[in-house]
Amino acid sequence: MTTERNPFLPGIPPVTKNLLLINLVVWLTDATLERTAGIHLSNILGLHYIFNGFSIWQPFTYMFMHANFSHIFFNMFAVWMFGAPLEQRWGSKRYLTYYLITGVGAGLIQELVWFFMYGTVPAAAVVIGASGAVFSILLAFGWLFPDVRIFIFPLPIPIRARILVIIYAVVELFEGIASADNIAHFAHLGGMIFGLGLILWWKHKGVSSMSSESNGETSRLQQWWQQRKRKQREEKKPHYSDYHYQEPVRDEHTQEEKSRKEAEIKKEIDRILDKIKLSGYDSLTAEEKRKLFEQQ
Repeated sequence: MTTERNPFLPGIPPVTKNLLLINLVVWLTDATLERTAGIHLSNILGLHYIFNGFSIWQPFTYMFMHANFSHIFFNMFAVWMFGAPLEQRWGSKRYLTYYLITGVGAGLIQELVWFFMYGTVPAAAVVIGASGAVFSILLAFGWLFPDVRIFIFPLPIPIRARILVIIYAVVELFEGIASADNIAHFAHLGGMIFGLGLILWWKHKGVSSMSSESNGETSRLQQWWQQRKRKQREEKKPHYSDYHYQEPVRDEHTQEEKSRKEAEIKKEIDRILDKIKLSGYDSLTAEEKRKLFEQQ
């Protein structure tokens, strides 16, 4: 028996892959709970108007909710098509940061639009879907790959990515003002606005929009963090200035004493040898004989 690896999922970068899986699992869970228990997760996780049913987690969770199969299919198709190249260019951490910030930002823009529409009236307004983050991905793709040509059904000719971004932005602005449908057009524009703002902020801080590496400049925040880490490392080191060390004692006195003793011994041996010459060996005392043998 032979097995073949699925070439689709292994080829998708990790964050994009996990976003696809998480959104699919949430959508399936929502559909199952709705059919079996009558529970609508959008009532809990969807982004409600701040004056009617709003919860603090909703600006984050709403982007993982979808109304139906076509809603999740087209959003996730865009995440796969445009998000994967971004993650490969930026790196997973930076791409995930971009996705989440722009998704939350899109929701905040929608809340602001609702406020201008309803004021403090508790309107029953709810938005769900990853479209805000998707539109920010589309903008970033057009920024990084402006001349890539994309086929958009039913147009018979490919369109440059930067032109497509402009077209989408204009259409969403027009639809948001003139249309009365239930699509959150201003959330789509909000994702683009936050995406553009984040890219420009990274550029201002010296981070290249073309890669996951900086262009050689270090932001003030990075400099502060690096200085803080260095200071913490220095504080953890023992303060050697708090310890007192005794200088090694030089052996000057010991050497002088040794030299003096050696001179005395030599003088004593010379005296014993002179005594042997005059009186013979038998004239030596036991102590003199001991000293003589110790030096041999």
